Amino acid sequence: MKLSVVLVLALVALASSDVGPNSRPKSNRPGRFLSLPVPQKCANRPKQFQFGRHNYFFSGNVPAHSQQKVDWLDARNICREYCMDLVSLESLEENNMIFRLLQQGNVPYIWTSGRLCDFKGCENRRDLEPKSLFGWFWSANQQKMTPTNQAPAGWGFNPWSQTGHKKTRQPDNAEFDINGTNESCLAVLNNVYEDGIAWHDVACYHEKPFVCEDSDELLNYVASTNRGIRL
Repeated sequence: MKLSVVLVLALVALASSDVGPNSRPKSNRPGRFLSLPVPQKCANRPKQFQFGRHNYFFSGNVPAHSQQKVDWLDARNICREYCMDLVSLESLEENNMIFRLLQQGNVPYIWTSGRLCDFKGCENRRDLEPKSLFGWFWSANQQKMTPTNQAPAGWGFNPWSQTGHKKTRQPDNAEFDINGTNESCLAVLNNVYEDGIAWHDVACYHEKPFVCEDSDELLNYVASTNRGIRL
């Protein structure tokens, strides 16, 4: 089920506003928006590995980004300039592929496109309540996630961690109790809480490496507006 266009537009404007008064965001720049694709970067985007019809890259393995750790919105925007977006873990095989990447490369954490619908436009949506269970979606394609207390169909396990800062199952919005910051973005953490590799809700201002995945929407847009381009 796709979220409405209204919610997606609201996300663009509010993705960088998930910080409380005592938090330490990288930037308080107002009016941050999603970046447009850059045709030449799309044509020359890194294609490190594939799953299905999509190409992917891990920022730590790309010289231009290997030393970067960025907040969630900046990570999305870097990906989008390449006609990609943050990775969405929509199948067991795709999830396992990313888990292996973290395990084999000893990567401590990465951003995904997972986002909580807790911004303006998400009010009065009974299908999203309670938010901690039903309010998560993949921002790259606006697809809702399985309720967080359930295993996705066919997976056989729940990818959300059983523990975290509060020693309770994720998502736990733990940072809100510390400094009033909502944990509205989804990261994959590698044994940070001695819980193996698992999904965690994290405040969006934290800086992490990231995995980019081809965006059909952006690739189709660039192909339709740049005759003869090879993507």
